Amino acid sequence: MSPLFSLAGRVAVITGSSRGIGFAIGMEMARSGAQVVISSRNQAACDAAAAEINAATGREAASPFAASISDKEALRALVAHAESTFGKVDILVCNAASNPYYGPLAEIPDDRFRKILDNNIVANNWLIGMVLPQMRARQDGAIIIVSSIGGFVGSPVIGAYNISKAADMQLARNLAVECGGDNIRVNCIAPGLIKTAFSKALWDDPETYDTYMRGTPLKRAGTPEEIAGAAVFLAGPAGSFVTGQTIVVDGGTTIQGI
Repeated sequence: MSPLFSLAGRVAVITGSSRGIGFAIGMEMARSGAQVVISSRNQAACDAAAAEINAATGREAASPFAASISDKEALRALVAHAESTFGKVDILVCNAASNPYYGPLAEIPDDRFRKILDNNIVANNWLIGMVLPQMRARQDGAIIIVSSIGGFVGSPVIGAYNISKAADMQLARNLAVECGGDNIRVNCIAPGLIKTAFSKALWDDPETYDTYMRGTPLKRAGTPEEIAGAAVFLAGPAGSFVTGQTIVVDGGTTIQGI
């Protein structure tokens, strides 16, 4: 392994990591040498994901801990678990998100709008604030927020979600400015269409998929591992001079109109 992509000796906490993109990030960070804390709302799912990572790496690379991103005290417990299990948190990946509403913004119920903003923006800021003191003390840290190319465009059906993802990009930029003097890097990854359960409605319907592919130069959906590769880059030495950026991983969708 090139030292540019080694995460040996590093500890990563990854939310929403029992499946999909988050799981792939956990797996590839563990394969790159990191210890990882796998977290989602369901303990059994976390246990299964961590067991799969440990089997794949041949070591106790992963520790499972269930925590809802909507529960501030649960997030505090997640950070405490990482510290008690592995001693520190070097890398934080804010991957978990929610989208409980499809439709126009003019009709979105207040509670659903607030849930999207709270889970996709406020919870990220909570969790980042919880790991910053130890990162500042060590003068080192990497924070990654999984955003979306939806943050660059409008939508008639997922406008609230896109608003939250645009805000995540600004959250990364602002925190990069605040934390750069302590050698803490904060970046976003903006995936395009990735084949996960979260996006199944887009890639499982042939007509919708074909429409999407007409505007995607690579003519295919991405895989969770392709997002994980960007996360390993941003977390490790290869990305040590990158901060405040949004890395788009979308097969070219955002460079070509349909």
